[in-house]
Amino acid sequence: MKIATFNANSIRARLDVVVDWIQQHEPDILAIQETKVVDELFPVEAFENAGYHVVFKGQKAYNGVAIASREKATDVRYGLDDGGPADESRLISAKIGPVRMINTYVPQGRELDHEMYQYKLNWFKRLKKHFDKNFSTRMKLVWVGDLNVAREAMDIHNAEKQTNHVCYHVDVRNAFTDTMGWGFEDVFRKHCPEPGQYTFYDYRANSLKRGAGWRIDYVLATPSLARRSSTAYIDLEPRKVEKPSDHTVLVAEFDL
Repeated sequence: MKIATFNANSIRARLDVVVDWIQQHEPDILAIQETKVVDELFPVEAFENAGYHVVFKGQKAYNGVAIASREKATDVRYGLDDGGPADESRLISAKIGPVRMINTYVPQGRELDHEMYQYKLNWFKRLKKHFDKNFSTRMKLVWVGDLNVAREAMDIHNAEKQTNHVCYHVDVRNAFTDTMGWGFEDVFRKHCPEPGQYTFYDYRANSLKRGAGWRIDYVLATPSLARRSSTAYIDLEPRKVEKPSDHTVLVAEFDL
């Protein structure tokens, strides 16, 4: 099973990029973040024409998550369910074949002194409780998406200058690590332990050519699933096209 994740930064603006990629690489599942479109305008037909089912939850201009899959998704759920803000356009989960997929677009946080940064830290706590309430580490569970955290110094090209960044500050790294500690393994790092591999390149200052990136997109899996992972890699080609997303595609493959 080939599972991929991609922050499209507008599914309608990047539709050709997405459809071309799935037709060329034929993933079993593609998780998409920042679709930035209301549900009524989501381009369902383009996915169906490419041979994929798709489920989604979005809003105008911001956020939005989707899962495209060859096999039809079942038991589709949206958002957090703890009585707080559900954030349905930030979390979608579904059962696809033997795997339960959770696709998240974690809040970015804006600035350290902004209320959204505290919201981000709390979001990770809420997510861990969501895992505990709804799932088990014995399940074949995969958590993917744009998590807006670089977990280690090797996940940024210039980590020494980013200690006060909302995607690298020690508090958010600890929050992410604590949520991962519920029972997830970093599948990419299992297969690619070397530094210098990133999923996000800012549009400014020729960051892609300079290798000035961040790894903030992840494929995380429970132990029973991680053991079955055979490879993982970052595909930079979608970042090289005309009018790309500022993210690119992360892929993991599993022997199931």
